[in-house]
Amino acid sequence: MVLRVDEYVRSDATELARLVRIGEIAATELLEVAEAQLARLNPMLNAVNRLMLVEAQARVQQPLAGPLAGVPLLIKDAIQDYAGLSTSNGSHAFSRVVPKQHSTFVQRLLDAGAVIIGKSNTPELALKGVTDPKAFGVTRNPWDLSRTAGGSSGGSAAAVAAGIVPMAGANDGGGSIRIPAACCGLFGLRPSRGRVPPGPAVGEIWEGASSDHVLTRSVRDSALALDVLSGPEQGDPFVIAPPAGTFVEMAAREPGRLRVAFSAASPLGTDVHPEAVKAVNHAAKLLSSLGHDVVEDRPKYDGLALARCYLEMYFGQVAATLADARAAGAKSADFELATLLLEALGNARNAGAYVRHHRRWNEFARALAEFHQRYDLFLAPTIAFPPVDHAATVMPAAQRNVLALLLNTGLLGVMARLGLMEGALAGLSRQNLTFTPFTQLANLTGTPAMSVPLHRTVNGLPLGVQFIAAFGNESLLLQLATQLESAQPWTERLPALAVPR
Repeated sequence: MVLRVDEYVRSDATELARLVRIGEIAATELLEVAEAQLARLNPMLNAVNRLMLVEAQARVQQPLAGPLAGVPLLIKDAIQDYAGLSTSNGSHAFSRVVPKQHSTFVQRLLDAGAVIIGKSNTPELALKGVTDPKAFGVTRNPWDLSRTAGGSSGGSAAAVAAGIVPMAGANDGGGSIRIPAACCGLFGLRPSRGRVPPGPAVGEIWEGASSDHVLTRSVRDSALALDVLSGPEQGDPFVIAPPAGTFVEMAAREPGRLRVAFSAASPLGTDVHPEAVKAVNHAAKLLSSLGHDVVEDRPKYDGLALARCYLEMYFGQVAATLADARAAGAKSADFELATLLLEALGNARNAGAYVRHHRRWNEFARALAEFHQRYDLFLAPTIAFPPVDHAATVMPAAQRNVLALLLNTGLLGVMARLGLMEGALAGLSRQNLTFTPFTQLANLTGTPAMSVPLHRTVNGLPLGVQFIAAFGNESLLLQLATQLESAQPWTERLPALAVPR
């Protein structure tokens, strides 16, 4: 059998692994198609910032076994360490830091037989909902090259949506799996805290707010990857109860009649685009047609307080990360202005304030748990607007100049330490999260959430909707996603550039 490009693009990882397993196609042939897709599409998309073709070619010459044997994949160039290759985290500052061992995430993919062909692009320190690192350039959305692919796992999303690979590594500390899934028409599941170990180099990412997983087109691929990746490692700070069966088995079961609450209102009181509202209303009607009980309601929590708690963690984590980078030889010139501003704000905050904001995470978790006593799932937009134009994500020159002046003179830190930035920080909470106000709830509460590609805008752009389940209940999300995928199939829908003409 000679696998055509269109067959490769329309096949998910589960199917490609099956073809290898039964001997219909060799891993070497799959790699050839993936390499051709990468060479043709990456100059347009800038989805992959580091090729690993030498490693991949050596790997396919070896016997491969496991549920992903022979399947070409990408890993994200943040957190997902590959021994002997620097993990850039979207910045040249980390080029000197070379991990000596694979992360658990990478090792488990390799143990499952996967063939890693490269690292996907990410914004500096994976800090944004768009992927535009100064070090590696902007990643473009395969559905419209003038639009963002989302972030921070934007490189992975663009590569999967365009048919370079059927699956790619991702992580989600504030929406970074779900946001690019929504932008690129993919299925994106963020697992519960502790489901997929991030170690061994770290015990937790962003106080446990971040989870690692993959971006896929099909639901069954996400379930398969979760079977491969989940389960505790020695020394993990969070150990979560295993599912009643494999995630692949659980995903194939009917979800039963569910109680689903929905809301398209921003928890920050900010604007929500009519297309995002339409996406939620469409999903609610689809759920009703499938026999679920659907009502308009939402969890009772202070959205602005949650945003502020999230940003306080964000500031502190950036300051700590840059301190480690500087100790390893990095200079201020190695980092982007926005990253340096976050560092300054983090260094100006005191430990007591950081802890007080972190303690409030419990408040949000309790509110969401109470909500899940009444409803199985919460449906909302994944993002508040369709994928934005790249130009809309660039900081205006005047603002950039003022902020650079405040930073370089040290005034920013002084103002923050004197409490003169409180009004500005409240405004920053609203401004920075206006595009993505819905995703941080799952991160701070540690609950699983997914973005499902059920809507297209009038311009043909993907726009996903989000479902949040109770802690540890990825199985329910996968069951509903499988039902939705059957009712309104999306895997055959591909951007025009995916298959060469």
